[in-house]
Amino acid sequence: QVQLVESGGGGVQAGGSLRLACAASGRTFNRYVMAWFRQGPGKERESVAVINGSGDSTYYLDSVKGRFTISRDNAKNTMYLQMNSLKPEDTAVYNCAAATRWYTDLQSFRQSDFGPWGQGTQVTVSS
Repeated sequence: QVQLVESGGGGVQAGGSLRLACAASGRTFNRYVMAWFRQGPGKERESVAVINGSGDSTYYLDSVKGRFTISRDNAKNTMYLQMNSLKPEDTAVYNCAAATRWYTDLQSFRQSDFGPWGQGTQVTVSS
């Protein structure tokens, strides 16, 4: 089973950019579906983006489409989330997570499909 560690969070003004990274241990990283989730203050956790094992298929939350890009480098056992044009409503704790099952749309993924999870990294976007 992989262990996941996120990095790259921080504070940024609206319109700015951040890149999150999720480093995984183990030698089977490319077998895992990987995802970014977030939980804003007073909100439920939601899935932001998902990427398949080979990195050639992705899904995005509608509110981040065109602004966020999920990617992975299997040679480095690392997944990324490039976040551009950040908005205050993107403020949240961002977690990465791994799964073994792929679905045909983002809405079919369940949080229970994912595990293990990283510890999370805070992203704060000020207006």
